[in-house]
Amino acid sequence: MHPYKRSQRLSILLREEIAGIIMRRVKDPRLGFVTVTDVELSQDLKIARVFVSVLKAEDRDITLEILNSAKGLIRSEVSKRVRVKFIPTIEFRADASVERGDKIDRLLKEIKKEGVSGE
Repeated sequence: MHPYKRSQRLSILLREEIAGIIMRRVKDPRLGFVTVTDVELSQDLKIARVFVSVLKAEDRDITLEILNSAKGLIRSEVSKRVRVKFIPTIEFRADASVERGDKIDRLLKEIKKEGVSGE
């Protein structure tokens, strides 16, 4: 028995494969540095929400547009590499967790400064 649910194992595999496909097969000069941070699968494994992080925040919208226009190519490449009964429909979304982490880090540093100077 595997320690993870099937959906978790499949989401890890999809994250790795989709990242490789974006890096090697999506040829758009406007596409900058993209990191696939997570893949969330629906309970029935029919929809895969792919979360991506973009190096430059101002390029986020164009990157999502490029990836969503290439999702047919990406899905067909995934079907060649991953052996499952049904290849999920892919939806690309921006991952805001990195920005939230930076904000929390800045707030903690401010609190630490105030604690040292307020003594």
